[in-house]
Amino acid sequence: MPFTLRGDDVCQITQPTPLPDPYWVAFSPDVADLIGLKLTPEGLPSDPQCLELLAGNILTLDSIAFKDPIATAYSGHQFGVWAGQLGDGRAILLGDIHGQELQLKGAGKTLYSRMGDGRAVLRSSIREFLCSESMHALGIATSRALSVVGSKKPVVRETLETAAVCARVAPSFIRIGHFEHFASTENIVRLQELADLLLDSFYPECKQSKIPYLSLFTAIADRNAKLVAQWQSVGFCHGVLNTDNISALGLTIDYGPFGFLDQFEIDHICNHSDHGGRYAYHRQPQIMHWNMACLASAMLPLIELDHSEEEAQTLLRTALESFPITYAQEWQSIFRRKLGLKTEQSEDIALIENLLQIMNDSHVDFTSFFRKLSDIKKDAAAGSIQLRDEFIDREKIDLWFKDYLARLQSEPTSDQGRKSAMNQINPKYILRNHLAQAAIEKAQEGDYSETTLLLTLLSHPYDEQPEYEAYAQPPSENAEKISVSCSS
Repeated sequence: MPFTLRGDDVCQITQPTPLPDPYWVAFSPDVADLIGLKLTPEGLPSDPQCLELLAGNILTLDSIAFKDPIATAYSGHQFGVWAGQLGDGRAILLGDIHGQELQLKGAGKTLYSRMGDGRAVLRSSIREFLCSESMHALGIATSRALSVVGSKKPVVRETLETAAVCARVAPSFIRIGHFEHFASTENIVRLQELADLLLDSFYPECKQSKIPYLSLFTAIADRNAKLVAQWQSVGFCHGVLNTDNISALGLTIDYGPFGFLDQFEIDHICNHSDHGGRYAYHRQPQIMHWNMACLASAMLPLIELDHSEEEAQTLLRTALESFPITYAQEWQSIFRRKLGLKTEQSEDIALIENLLQIMNDSHVDFTSFFRKLSDIKKDAAAGSIQLRDEFIDREKIDLWFKDYLARLQSEPTSDQGRKSAMNQINPKYILRNHLAQAAIEKAQEGDYSETTLLLTLLSHPYDEQPEYEAYAQPPSENAEKISVSCSS
């Protein structure tokens, strides 16, 4: 469903800035199929002009014509501080195709670019492309990435880099910041139009409620609570959870200084611009809850259409209280499955939390540990489990393994059945920073083969893929501390 709201207070018609001498860097046939693009046997668009379209140089193909592309206005809280009006500073929404919005990130200046140049760089575009598709394959709600188109056009960031455009796709890019924008300007008409658009297109079940706008808020909060629980389960750190980066559909959007955990650090900060650690791994659930409180504040005028201010505040406050409950239920469910537990027992939460604390103390690799955990047999002796060698405090992990083995004895599943189930929720392959960096460095030399390989590999993160075993290994000491900032 396209973003149908129009008007200078909502968006501005914005033509992409042409990208000189574009070339393919990366392309996802899976996303192309999603939006109905015809492909060659080599997996590229059959229409050669599609390269120009996805570079932002033209708006029409034989089968597609985009009229009046737009950049939308939104506002938001950045690092917990009200930032006022923001908007699509380097993203231009071309329009709707097969029920998906197609947006070009890095296609030039918009009215909302402020001091920016409206461009994206090759480095950040490859990272977003690969992570979008990786998250989808992990089963986590996300925007998708269709392509990366590169150019030799120079772009200044911390250093001189080259420009690129990432074409991304989602059912909608509506975000919490859109609600905050209309609420901050006291534009109740637009606020209601935005809520009605979501109700009609994405949350029709909420329209049957006695208080549809309250149900809409609850549904958005529930989706984002479950989303952040999924992030925690794969060690994903978003890096910049400002309210303007939070989807109203519960999608992972705006990939910037993200990172997956290697060595487990519960307070890991993936964004070196986040000096206070506001968006550290362990704070993501709390921050998402805070962001939902901002949404509640923005939606308050809608509830007040039929209720007093006091009643509306009480209703939203009560709805907001369900967020940590929904999050905890989802987190506990996922981590039980990560341990291979099908039944629920009261001591499970302590078992999970104790493990994470011991992993934190020993800086154990998050992804590979949970993957290898499936190899343990029910009748094993705690002191003989090879995984214990990855821990500094062997005594503590031996005690944990003893408790874990005792817990497995109460499970009805066989060792092989448990291993199969665990390997469907504990990925073997994730987009580790050092893998992305290797692909970026090759791409900067004109070799895009590593980007293509990673797309193929990460499209099947739960499969063994023994020919790519090296890609499942933790980074070397030299590659552990790759720095990522908001400019990424």
